[in-house]
Amino acid sequence: MFTMLLDPIAFSIGTLLDVHWYGIILGAAALAGLLIAVQEGKRFGLNADFFLDLLLIGVPSSIIAARLYYVAFKWDYYQDHPGEIIQIWNGGIAIYGALIGALLSGFFYIRAKGYSFWRIADICAPSLLIGQMIGRWGNFVNQEAYGGEVEESFLRETLHLPNFIVNQMNVQGVFHHPTFLYESLWSLVGLIILFVIRRRNFLKSGELLFTYFIWYSIGRFFIEALRTDSLAFKGPEWLKSTLDALWSPMTAVFEQGYLNPAEGNIRISQLLALLLVIGGIILIATRRKLGYATEKYNDPLVNFKTGKTASVGREETGSSKNDANGNKRNDADGGATNRKDSDEGSDSGNDGGGGD
Repeated sequence: MFTMLLDPIAFSIGTLLDVHWYGIILGAAALAGLLIAVQEGKRFGLNADFFLDLLLIGVPSSIIAARLYYVAFKWDYYQDHPGEIIQIWNGGIAIYGALIGALLSGFFYIRAKGYSFWRIADICAPSLLIGQMIGRWGNFVNQEAYGGEVEESFLRETLHLPNFIVNQMNVQGVFHHPTFLYESLWSLVGLIILFVIRRRNFLKSGELLFTYFIWYSIGRFFIEALRTDSLAFKGPEWLKSTLDALWSPMTAVFEQGYLNPAEGNIRISQLLALLLVIGGIILIATRRKLGYATEKYNDPLVNFKTGKTASVGREETGSSKNDANGNKRNDADGGATNRKDSDEGSDSGNDGGGGD
């Protein structure tokens, strides 16, 4: 019997707690996203605490929403196994659900802080991609979210993949498409694209986020059809035919993965990816035409509550802290001086009394 090459449990703390690679990888993904958001935020005058608070709110929200999204479409199974609903360490979270949770929680946090949602979401867009790029390796360790069957020679000789990936794609004696790798590499290319275009002056507010959705969804549309574990629903045949026709150029190299007819004929993530591509393009064009996208990505970031730019607010906060610290030091120095003068006066009085 085939045994997994990689143990999904990284280490154990006594007999009470198993720490899974899946959780470690997701943590690393969140940390990487935080670091690049903090670095970019400095250009606009935002401090690291702003993004750390956003992360502390966004990560739990995205994990909960991602799990609820997945469980909702697998309810036939989970209604009979309710104890497994919280077992996210075994996989089973949906990226689109995570995005819904992150964007919703982020919207309320950003508005409460007095900033434009679009401007902050643009800064965070590369963080989403690097998070997905790293996070997909959690699927690799768990041997999940893989594609249809392939020959071992395809992985070794056609794709020239290293042994540790090829061996992990051997699931119960059958080799599969490493769709986690396809998506991870697609996200890496997208990350480079976002890094390049965010320095271009033509980019309007909100458009880096839309570009992220368009890029990621194009890749997801084609990769999703290779998978064998897609969430699905039963839809009209014309819709299925449309999706198959759009995917048909891939048939020159790939075959679609198996989709259980009992679960449906439309892959939910594939349909959603198509809608996001179309919607993203329409939103960019419409916002520009109607004049809604007035700010550019590289414009100063203004807080609508104070009317000041984030950099000015940060300088004033820093100046206030310095003044407060200076006052504390002055008070301390003044107190010490007064005590010294008092002590000297006492000494002088004592000396005089002794002379008389």
